[in-house]
Amino acid sequence: MDSELFGHEKGAFTGAVSAKPGLVEAADRGTLFLDEIGDMDPPIQAKLLKVIEERRFRRVGETRERHADVRVIAATHHTLLQRMRDGLFREDLYYRIAVLPMRTPALRFRSGDIPMLARRILTRLALELGRPEAVLSPRPNRCSWRIRGRATCASCGTNSSAPCWA
Repeated sequence: MDSELFGHEKGAFTGAVSAKPGLVEAADRGTLFLDEIGDMDPPIQAKLLKVIEERRFRRVGETRERHADVRVIAATHHTLLQRMRDGLFREDLYYRIAVLPMRTPALRFRSGDIPMLARRILTRLALELGRPEAVLSPRPNRCSWRIRGRATCASCGTNSSAPCWA
């Protein structure tokens, strides 16, 4: 995760055959989306806090500091306040990222959103695969509840009689 977020220099670890910028560097003067920030290890939380507060970071294996101006949007399924109380999430980082908290109910509580999400996923997949756009059945099926960020359900095919998760 360290290398993915902050990048690394050639030879920083086994397999680092060339220097690679990380996500923080790539998001400079833009937005960095961090999914599942509640699972982030404490040492990486400290480095992320430095990016947010001081706009500075170091690639793995590097001694000089780099600068990055990023806006951070974070998501998690955890209750960060509880993780903070349990000592698993830094309090200072919590207060830096909890500026505008947004709680979104699980999709199982928003079944009315499923057709819109499914249409969007099918449209995107049709473009990516160069195929005609599929038409959704007006009757929901068991596949509807499997829609996730990677569109696992929709990518298995719409004309298939096999269950999407087989």
